[in-house]
Amino acid sequence: MAKSKTRRVVVQPATYKNIQRGIDQVVAAVRPTLGPLPRVTAIDRMFSDKVPEILDSGGLIARRVIQLPDPDEDMGAMFVRHMLWRLHEKVGDGTATAAVLFKSIYDQGVRYITAGGNAMQLRRYLEKGLATILHELSEMAMPVEGGKEQLAQIAESICYDPPLAKMLGEIFDIIGEYGQLEIRSGRSRELEREYVEGIYWKGGVFSRQMIKGRPQLRAELENAAILISNKQIEDPRELLPVVKMALREGIRSLLIVAHQVSDSTAAMLLSASKKAETFQAIAAKLPGLTIADQIAAMEDLAILTGGRPFAKTAGQTLNNVGPQDLGRARRAWADRTYFGIVGGRGDPRQLRAHIQNLREAFGRENDPEARKKLRERIGKLMGGSATLWVGGSAELEIDTRKEVAQRTSDALRGAIMEGILPGGGVALLACRPTLQDMADQSTDPDERAAYRILLRAMEEPIRTLLINAGYDDSEVMAEIKQAGPGYGFDIRSGQIAEMMEAGIFDVTSVQQEAVHSAIASAALALTIDVLIHRKKPQESLTTG
Repeated sequence: MAKSKTRRVVVQPATYKNIQRGIDQVVAAVRPTLGPLPRVTAIDRMFSDKVPEILDSGGLIARRVIQLPDPDEDMGAMFVRHMLWRLHEKVGDGTATAAVLFKSIYDQGVRYITAGGNAMQLRRYLEKGLATILHELSEMAMPVEGGKEQLAQIAESICYDPPLAKMLGEIFDIIGEYGQLEIRSGRSRELEREYVEGIYWKGGVFSRQMIKGRPQLRAELENAAILISNKQIEDPRELLPVVKMALREGIRSLLIVAHQVSDSTAAMLLSASKKAETFQAIAAKLPGLTIADQIAAMEDLAILTGGRPFAKTAGQTLNNVGPQDLGRARRAWADRTYFGIVGGRGDPRQLRAHIQNLREAFGRENDPEARKKLRERIGKLMGGSATLWVGGSAELEIDTRKEVAQRTSDALRGAIMEGILPGGGVALLACRPTLQDMADQSTDPDERAAYRILLRAMEEPIRTLLINAGYDDSEVMAEIKQAGPGYGFDIRSGQIAEMMEAGIFDVTSVQQEAVHSAIASAALALTIDVLIHRKKPQESLTTG
């Protein structure tokens, strides 16, 4: 008879109590990071001889929580950890807001259900209230229209680093919401930025000999012809017809973009370049780790330059490549890590249509990784590219600031696309009158309870901001309510202020995603009645 693989089954009331303890531990680590005067969380590294990580990103803090000792508590911790990391991947910010909202809703919900409330009905009405809150936030949203100054204010509301915010405001004013921004470790203690002409991809030359002795170890091709393929070119004879055709047609600069080029093939290209003094050929790696990514890169390159992609899956050979099959660009370049195109000469109408199709796909896509790839493709094709060099006095400082810069840039993209809201938790407070009306009009006890839970939860982010900054939250909340709609507390000045006029903003998409993640996840967690633990394989062997 087969032995059971189940170690233990946990039922109510232990389920709620144990899940709650796990949730409390993760939220306690994330809560202090909310606000312009946050405290930070120190996390021990895997190797004890290194200094701890100092983090103020809720998503990264949650990600570092691998397992709690108690298996029941671990289930609660992993539930909220997954929610926060998914939110971090999708919009880059809002995790601390989501954490405190989640805990408030879950704690209130547990009290109501254990007192006799209906968990399934409560979940239904929490989700109904969620739809109302999302609608209210959409109605409040304002477009970003103030140029780099307003973008800098939005950035500062996210990162609380004025120099970094000012530079990101300038960058995004130039490259736009889809623009390509690469964040690298700085070469000094200061912030620096560099705008890149044209479009570039990660995929450097196959042979260093192609850039040896050149200024900045970079090959430059004027009036370049471009062969686009995802083939693995092992035999030089495969590429020889292309080189002969280029020489015959008077093509002086040839960039070959391929999945792989062998050393012997690279040597043939170098030899051809030396023999024909007016001819230069280099080979660069096609970007993309997967076949799908490589095909996408070939499609973009082909439309940008007007070339024909040669795919290995289609069984195409390079024997009959003609000049009409090559892409064209005013200039192309390649170094050890990247290659770029300046002034691609594809059909502008086809390029505009292609970008529009990618934008529509971006709007339909929900997977964070797929959205990121689509956004990067759009940014490349639109030609906005910049590099931000983040400096500092120590590696730990640089790494921390780079993470903040990345989180802020993700949120800035959302602000440009979806608009902004009054910051400092004020937008969530503004949703309370509608929820109050819904509670007053309802006769169903579970429905009234759901709306009252949400009414209290909408105050939690601003109360947490105040507590983290060292203020009495009850006293300041009374002043905010007396000041009226749109007013909140400017923690940096220590005064009540109209949030939009004070330049304190929240990003609409970030707030909506944070609210959606918190309420939908808490509503689901409240319906968990049973925990089932499975035996680990080693336990089965030792106890069987």
